[in-house]
Amino acid sequence: MLTELYVVGQSPLHLAPPALKLGLLFVYCTLLFVIPHPGVLAIGAVLVALGYGLSGLKASHAVMAVRPAFYVLVIIFAVQLWLEGPGMAAYIVARFACLLMAASLVTFTTKASEFIDGILAALTYAPAWVPKAKIALAMSLVWRFIPMVRGIFDEVREAQSARGLGRNMTALFVPIIVRTLKSADEISEAIHARSLED
Repeated sequence: MLTELYVVGQSPLHLAPPALKLGLLFVYCTLLFVIPHPGVLAIGAVLVALGYGLSGLKASHAVMAVRPAFYVLVIIFAVQLWLEGPGMAAYIVARFACLLMAASLVTFTTKASEFIDGILAALTYAPAWVPKAKIALAMSLVWRFIPMVRGIFDEVREAQSARGLGRNMTALFVPIIVRTLKSADEISEAIHARSLED
């Protein structure tokens, strides 16, 4: 089932226009990468924490944002630890974690329908040759696929942990990839059938 990550609320972030939130997210991510300084990262972490607090979100939501990328972050940390040392490894992983939590903050406070409407509104200024409907559909699918993949990840991880295979990467990722591709095929068939009807 395709669900969204939106958390109901009436905070200023919930009520802010999607375009504004996406613009601020772009600036936030750009600054974190353009200015590789621990002070900037610390300010970024504080801003993310304030955003979650202002939105009425819990610490579990921040954990939810990072958890699907846990193994990727572990690999990044190990590589950087070997190449650059513990300080740089911790810095890079912390920066990626901040980016993930900031991006998830936008998804937690923005309905999928509002996000798509914002994209369509922006596309009204695009040239006539731009496939506006297709772009909106693609963004909608991406927006809804994120929580679906996260749900698959959690289900498979719990099932494999119950079988004693929690640390077996093959046993974890193969079912995730298979189920994700199967869902993608089902959605593709549904879109194709709808296009034939139209």
